[in-house]
Amino acid sequence: MANMVPVDRERLAGKGWRRAAGYGFAKNDAVISLVASEFPKAALTLPIGFVEQSGFFVPVMLTSPFPGRNVVVGPNGEWFTGYIPAVLRAYPFSLRSLAGAEKPTLCVDEDSGLVVPEDDKTEKFFNEDGSLSPPLSDVLKLLRQLDENRIATNRDIVALSDAGAIKRWPLVVPVGDRQVPVNGLYTTDDTALNALDDASFISV
Repeated sequence: MANMVPVDRERLAGKGWRRAAGYGFAKNDAVISLVASEFPKAALTLPIGFVEQSGFFVPVMLTSPFPGRNVVVGPNGEWFTGYIPAVLRAYPFSLRSLAGAEKPTLCVDEDSGLVVPEDDKTEKFFNEDGSLSPPLSDVLKLLRQLDENRIATNRDIVALSDAGAIKRWPLVVPVGDRQVPVNGLYTTDDTALNALDDASFISV
């Protein structure tokens, strides 16, 4: 389980970070979260669906019909498809909403194995003046772009849901001589979308 902590100069004194050597950290993730700006590339790679979280629908890339298994990650952490979701490219960093903070805070997974004593093979967290190092600034830029797009994505998905255009995905996969249903996934309802009037369709 991730142990996300704020990227703080005092807390991380004497430490550096390493880039993940592969994507083995995602080997158990059957779904990977996406934002709308990723859809064009992601859709050419793997199916996109939705999962329900706290009463809202969240768009995801489906990497396996089996919970706890990611079939596009190889034994050595290879990623076997063309598009790699941005949340994975930013690992072990993410933006989190912390109590008392006005804006999302840059955090790092301290249990990732990628936060280590600083040496000449690690990336720096900070420059000498206390600002973020260039590599980490690039990560923060990516995460901020994701955060901004996620707001627009969530708004659009709420509109889809309100219009009745999201439905359960009746997905089944063959396992031996059985057809096993995949639960918890949703998809768009093309019939409901096509039935919308022009004004409703534009609002979606």
